[in-house]
Amino acid sequence: MKITSIASSLLFASSITGAAAFTFVASSSRSSATKVFGERKNTKVDLDSPKVATMESIGAGEKKVYCRCWESGTFPLCDGAHMAHNKENGDNVGPLIVSVPKED
Repeated sequence: MKITSIASSLLFASSITGAAAFTFVASSSRSSATKVFGERKNTKVDLDSPKVATMESIGAGEKKVYCRCWESGTFPLCDGAHMAHNKENGDNVGPLIVSVPKED
């Protein structure tokens, strides 16, 4: 089945034992009121690729801070560019921080 548009984005199901369940719903029909594609957010990184994906290993005791605003000059790592974006747009975007505990 070829999906030509997304009619509903995210439906939230009830929380079970502290874990949230999410369901994505796609439809092959599109109403004129549904906005399927918005403005492109990624305007800098690997624009010819159909999907930007990064894979990294993190060792014990290490921490990495990843960009989620697409504005970082050191993408995929965060350089704090989200702070200017937030100030200009009234947004609250922040990085993804990943750390691995030190081995004892």
